[in-house]
Amino acid sequence: MILLALWTPIVVAQEQTDATPKKPDSRLVDQLFNFLNMAGTKKSKEFRPMTQRERNRLYFRTMVNPLGFVKVGFSAGIDQANDKPTEWQQGGAGYGKRYANILGQYSIQRTVTYGLGSVLHEDNRYFNSGKHGFWPRTGYAISSGILARHDDGSLHFSISQVGGVAAGAFLARTWLPPSQSSASAGAVSFGISLASNMGFGVVKEFLPDLGRALAKKKKKPATGSGDTAPSNVVSSATKGAEAP
Repeated sequence: MILLALWTPIVVAQEQTDATPKKPDSRLVDQLFNFLNMAGTKKSKEFRPMTQRERNRLYFRTMVNPLGFVKVGFSAGIDQANDKPTEWQQGGAGYGKRYANILGQYSIQRTVTYGLGSVLHEDNRYFNSGKHGFWPRTGYAISSGILARHDDGSLHFSISQVGGVAAGAFLARTWLPPSQSSASAGAVSFGISLASNMGFGVVKEFLPDLGRALAKKKKKPATGSGDTAPSNVVSSATKGAEAP
């Protein structure tokens, strides 16, 4: 809910940039959609395959996106509060280890997804469904966590996306302490990350709608602005009525 509260004004700004020149906050809008791995507010029917150059650019932008580092810091804070793993204890040193651990997992996940996606021509960006109705849209959004588009636009199981999540979860066992180094702990991490990706699909699907609704609300005139005429117009009309 906190993240939605932060993102909504940015989405409103994105809706406004469609018909107006780019504003200073457009860079933050681009970072938001890059962080969410969204193809802007485009619908699935507007899909076109990316060139390798576009894939490269998207990958490098993702790796240096400030919002990604904020997410890592937030996740590390949760692990710090839960004292996970316990061997790293508390304090600045413990938080630093947790931050480096999560950053390492995310970096592996993104790199493996990028590499496999390039080879297999899988596009894991999120495109709005264009469907109608809550449940059809929600089903599409959840399935996006394990599906990818090929160059012809067809949806298939995403080897690159699922493989990236698995690589990040299991390769991290090589540097984690004994309490988190088992295969079962890796499986739990894999499941949580995959479920998180699927859940965020729902946010991606409905967030543009929320932005559009708020944009329309901001454009509406103030209450009562159309009910009464300005005072100078009324006084002029009154004077005209009193003239011979």
